[in-house]
Amino acid sequence: MANELGKRYECPVCGLNVLCTKPGAGAITCHDQPMQLMAPRKLPSSD
Repeated sequence: MANELGKRYECPVCGLNVLCTKPGAGAITCHDQPMQLMAPRKLPSSD
């Protein structure tokens, strides 16, 4: 799994959030488990 630039990752154990600032091969891990890619936040509508 490659790390994606600008994406946020979250640890399923402790809830730590990480922002990827440099893409590359490999996986971001915490507590010996791979971190999960976070879903993008929804922006409020500008009606």
